[in-house]
Amino acid sequence: MHLDELFRANDGLVTRGQLLSVISRKALASHLQAGAMVRVCHGVYAPEPPDTLGRLAALELATGRPIVACMGTAAELHGFDIENDGRIHVLDPGIRIRPTPELMVHQRNGAPLRRAQGRLVTSPAWTAVEIARTLNRRRVLATLDVALRSATCSAPELQRAIGEQKGRRGIVAVRELLAHADARSESPMESEARLVFIDGGLPTPVLQHEIIDHCGQLWRVDFAWPDAMVAAEYDSMQWHSSPEGWKRDRIKSARLGECGWSLVRFVVDDVRRHPADLVLTLSNRLDARRLAG
Repeated sequence: MHLDELFRANDGLVTRGQLLSVISRKALASHLQAGAMVRVCHGVYAPEPPDTLGRLAALELATGRPIVACMGTAAELHGFDIENDGRIHVLDPGIRIRPTPELMVHQRNGAPLRRAQGRLVTSPAWTAVEIARTLNRRRVLATLDVALRSATCSAPELQRAIGEQKGRRGIVAVRELLAHADARSESPMESEARLVFIDGGLPTPVLQHEIIDHCGQLWRVDFAWPDAMVAAEYDSMQWHSSPEGWKRDRIKSARLGECGWSLVRFVVDDVRRHPADLVLTLSNRLDARRLAG
């Protein structure tokens, strides 16, 4: 049997023993050195680097035990991973697995399990809370927001997961910020900005507010205070660096201005390095509009 046939017959993953049944040890070493195949984990090989599902399947093949994904790996399979640390996170399968820079093994008792993309994983709410409590405060709200936005769990389910993880490190911040979690937040940086607004004492904005201009065109803004006709937008470098994005932003600002709206644009440094200045700018705009009204 040729190597490609062997890999196809075994869903792209084969053990060292299977390989040595068709090629020599020297040939195996040569194939690895030439990049004709890769070692996925101890004793398991693939023709090319596998995706997350393949890496989990390789661990099951290596250990002979069911593998349960947790933390960022579970979040990825649920569809709400925003940290993207690149590592595989699994629960301890009850057999010794040596952690590596690419593999983290966790001891987590009591974690409820589900299936996502055919794999056994910790439940969405448990996963979101467990990740959130390991992060700095500004990323806690972002994690809760994206978990809700994914529609894999609800606020009551997150609240239950917080109760199940009571007393664990970081849980207080998660409990505090759950009340502010909102599925309408469309990016982690929007969530971080909203936390700046909350901490700065600004009135609660309306998220993803829609405005129709005098030409009948519909525009949507990230944050709005409709009574004061003040809006705020997060400008990501990726989107707004293109000529098309820049042109659209200019048109949007002009059209909203014609309708009487005051639009504040901000970037990542405003949120992370100069939050007090951002709050002051918005507060001044809100106060000016109230006085003018």
